[in-house]
Amino acid sequence: MAYTYTGDVHRALSASLRADEEPFPTRTDLAFPRRDHLRDEIGVLERLFFPRCWNAGGLVEDGDALAATVERLGRLCHQGTAPYLDADPTSLVDGVLERLPEIRETLKRDVDAAYRGDPAAKSYVEVIRSYPSVQALVVHRVAHALYEAGAPEYARELAEYAKTETGIDIHPGAIVGDHCFIDHGTGVVIGETATVGEWARIYQNVTLGALHFEEEENEAHTLKKGYKRHPDVGAHVVIGAGTNVLGPVTVGDHVSIGANSWITEDVPDHTSVFVAEHPEQVRKQHD
Repeated sequence: MAYTYTGDVHRALSASLRADEEPFPTRTDLAFPRRDHLRDEIGVLERLFFPRCWNAGGLVEDGDALAATVERLGRLCHQGTAPYLDADPTSLVDGVLERLPEIRETLKRDVDAAYRGDPAAKSYVEVIRSYPSVQALVVHRVAHALYEAGAPEYARELAEYAKTETGIDIHPGAIVGDHCFIDHGTGVVIGETATVGEWARIYQNVTLGALHFEEEENEAHTLKKGYKRHPDVGAHVVIGAGTNVLGPVTVGDHVSIGANSWITEDVPDHTSVFVAEHPEQVRKQHD
């Protein structure tokens, strides 16, 4: 069954796009080198959320073109979701499309967090086009909407593609708050039942994972599904590189976790955690 989108979410997206102000790009005639994607959804999402940065500035003023791009995303999502569902996914896809303006505003806050949180960032355009954090969150925030709507398998497909592109593995079930910045990002893993509060800053090689697994009763070698097994991380938390936060523990607000920490117990608000004794470094002079 062919998919046709009959809503008018492009009007809200158009209003959001027209409302952009500096330091977000406001010109619509920018031309960047082409970047190819193996999944068409990703390119469509980039053009919908930040058209000025992806050679699609015309979408800001052309409502018909914007509506057609929304419908293209709907067709791709419909096609990707349908094999997993017994019923027609049209209403499911429509519901996700209706969330695009809300998701775009959240992504703008993520861009702002990345710019503010990285002294190397020179512009919002650089952050949008180059930072793996933004690329991963563009996919995750839509994948999470699909997951919540009842399409977890297709959402996982998109998440896996984002991982191959960015090195950041965010399960679509994870709840990630506003103003998230995953600096560098390589090797970051955020599990399905993890939650991350607003203004989190997560560095490379961090895992928000499970400590151990439960098995299903009367089903040998089958792990139990659908239970809480990942951390809850509060707001304004910094997690240093190489850190593992494991199990259904709670990390409070305004917490700083130093590099290479191992967290398996709750951490209260306004706490700093770090490795107290680092290995001794030995230096030898060569002849």
